[in-house]
Parts: sequence; structure tokens; C-alpha cells
Amino acid sequence: MINAFAVSMNIRFAIRTLARYFSIFILFFCFSSCESELPTIDLLVKGSDVPSETMKNAEIIYSDSGYVKMKITGNKLDRFAGEKPHIVFPDGVNMLFYDDSMKISSRLKADYGIRYEAEGGMEAKRNVEVINIKGEKLNTEHLIWDEEGGRIFTEVFVKITTGDEVIYGDGLESNQDFTKYRIKNIKGVFNLKDEGAEQEMESQKAESSGK
Repeated sequence: MINAFAVSMNIRFAIRTLARYFSIFILFFCFSSCESELPTIDLLVKGSDVPSETMKNAEIIYSDSGYVKMKITGNKLDRFAGEKPHIVFPDGVNMLFYDDSMKISSRLKADYGIRYEAEGGMEAKRNVEVINIKGEKLNTEHLIWDEEGGRIFTEVFVKITTGDEVIYGDGLESNQDFTKYRIKNIKGVFNLKDEGAEQEMESQKAESSGK
């Protein structure tokens, strides 16, 4: 005759043993899962580029010895911290440069801008336009402002419009006021009074942009 007490003890022992192994299995599974997911999560965190500050209708004024040197405005500002802190203007940017008399010496606008806080300077992209005090206009798709060197430059297609002519070229270097500039590779110079000059200019632009 089977001892009921012994059977009961054996059943309890079996249940406890199974529970112990089941717990160990669950812990091992969780540890393995967490171990495999941790690098992924870590990469996602490191790879994310989330702004530390966002501002609407932003305005930044830079001055030296009490004199305003530059003013930057934008519909939206995203500030990014980290090893290379920078400010992004994703919805357009406008810059005003001032001379020693606090008068506007040149203007810049673009669809997108990046201001490098540590290194200084700025990068403008897409529909970039610069107008100097003489009313001369520069159009390009990419422009870099070297703050320390006090210059602006680009290596891509440029169009310069003066009072009576339009100059096309590839690459440009200028002072930041855009009053003294040099086109690296002039593609054409067209007198605005010449018949058919506009068609020639557009053809030249399409040719250079397609390269």
C-alpha cells in the first residue's frame, strides 16, 4: 500500500524542483534577452540627435566691445549640445552684418542654416542669397561663413547680379560684407541690356547645375 504522506511529499518536492528550474530558465531567458537588446538600445540612444533646446521666432545678437556685429533670426531654432555644440535653423535663417558705425553692411538669407558655436562661423544651404551695401546680389546653394577669417566662400555654382550685368561661375571667395569678391571659375558675363541675355543666363545656370 502506497504511503499517502510519502506521495504527498514526493509531489511537493517535484513541484518545488520544477518551480526552481522554471525560475532559473526565466532568469536566464530574461538575462539573455536583455543582454542582446542592450547594445541595440545603447546604439539607438547614441545615434539619436535630439535638440536640447527648441525656440520659435528666434533672434540671436552677437556683439563685440558693446557694438553689434551680427544678428541672426529664424522661424525655428534647434540647439544641440555635446562634443560639437551647434544651432540649426531648419525653417530658414536671416543674417545681418553690421559695420563699425552700426550700419547694416550686408544681408544673408537661406532656407537652412547651421551655426557652429565652438568653432564659430556658419553654413547656409538652399536658396542662399547675399546682398551687400551697394545692392549687388549673390545667389548660390551653399555658402560658408568663416567668422575668424571674416570671409564667406563656396565651391559650387554662383550667380552675381550687379547694376548692369550678371556673372555666372563656379566657386567664390569674398569678405563677409560681400564688397570684395573673387569668382574662381567664371562661366559667363552677361549685360542686362543685351537682348537674349536672360535666356543665355538661364541656359548657363542649367548647364553648370547639371555637372
